[in-house]
Amino acid sequence: MKKLTLVLCALLLASSAFAQTTVEFWHAMTGKNGDMVNSICEKFNASQKDYKVVPVYKGSYSDTMNAGIAAFRAGQAPAIIQVYEVGTATMMAAKGAVKPVYQLMAENNEKFDPKVYIPTITSYYSTSDGKMLSMPFNSSTAVMYYNKDAFRKAGLDPEKPPVTWPEFFEIAKKLKASGMEGGFSTNWISWIQLETFSAWHNLPFGTKNNGFDGLDTKLVYNNPTVIRHLENIYNLSKDKVFIYGGRENKANPLFTSGQVGMHFESIGGYGNMKANCKFDFGVARIPYYPDVAGAPQNSIIGGASLWVFNGKSKAEYKAVADFFSFISQPEIQAYWHQNTGYLPITNAAYQLTKSQGYYKDNPGLEVAINQLLNKAPTGNSMGVRFGNFNVIREIEDQVWEDILAGKISVKDGVNKMVNDGNAKLREFERLNE
Repeated sequence: MKKLTLVLCALLLASSAFAQTTVEFWHAMTGKNGDMVNSICEKFNASQKDYKVVPVYKGSYSDTMNAGIAAFRAGQAPAIIQVYEVGTATMMAAKGAVKPVYQLMAENNEKFDPKVYIPTITSYYSTSDGKMLSMPFNSSTAVMYYNKDAFRKAGLDPEKPPVTWPEFFEIAKKLKASGMEGGFSTNWISWIQLETFSAWHNLPFGTKNNGFDGLDTKLVYNNPTVIRHLENIYNLSKDKVFIYGGRENKANPLFTSGQVGMHFESIGGYGNMKANCKFDFGVARIPYYPDVAGAPQNSIIGGASLWVFNGKSKAEYKAVADFFSFISQPEIQAYWHQNTGYLPITNAAYQLTKSQGYYKDNPGLEVAINQLLNKAPTGNSMGVRFGNFNVIREIEDQVWEDILAGKISVKDGVNKMVNDGNAKLREFERLNE
């Protein structure tokens, strides 16, 4: 009996010694990027025995955010959720639902200095006094991808992508004339051709520093430069020089299949481009209109950050804090950056990648970083942060599709985007008074 008792005690001690704290990490990454999320979690889990982070794919960015909100209300939220940048203001307003990252790291005695992160990225996810509310994860910026083989076929120099929009449109016409189905396409009409376009030209997208200075703000991007730009794209759609491929990142296949020669997408799509393009491609800066004073300014970030839900145990929060420290290491960030195309969130990871000579063979990734850091950000180019912004983007997508279908003029369409978007801002204010 004594021996049996000793054996049972030994088994219980062994069981408790190897008990792990498990936390779920809900995300929206697919393809190559989804594989990389799994890989990073596996690396963290293998680095220690106390915690296990379980990545769970929950659908698109919008689906993931909605699922997280519903789960929190039902008392079944994950510890970590990936939220795209347009959901930042909504998450900031949900103060009872989230545990701020700066607080999480302090409570768990994790070394945490916001200054080691790239300022343009961290400022987006921080309060006005510099306290980080969420952990930057897959940060990106929009760039132009172009088919070098198609350039050669059209008699164009593959090492000289267009720099200005007038040059870009002329090259697009030549690509179409060379036999391609179309000259160019774009993902994310809202993020790239409205938000990033405005920042790149140092034009206000909204009041109060694009929403960074408070809720009482309004959209003001219905200016002549934006209207002119969308009119140019719309006019080229009539002859299929521009081809619309759908919302969000649905236009990627137009480029990877070789149907169009130029395409606007996140640098975070670089890994997928390398995996799917069967031709020589390059990455270049976004064009600008040379008659706009001060252009080009700097591009803004896209992507997502990691938020932590309230209501978890001390052990779960310790697991999350350790995981955040792990993914912030230069080696892990460099691994993520080099395999996905997403920006390194720390200066150390950027310098490590540079010292490894990675940009010599993959110059496109550094193009994105230099574009983001082209000039010190202004109130117009720090980014955009509005409540209900996911809904506002859906409005912009719908109106853009109506413009392409000839249901509304470009000028009236842009005014409708702004007016309907401002109505959603007022709704958000009323809910958060």
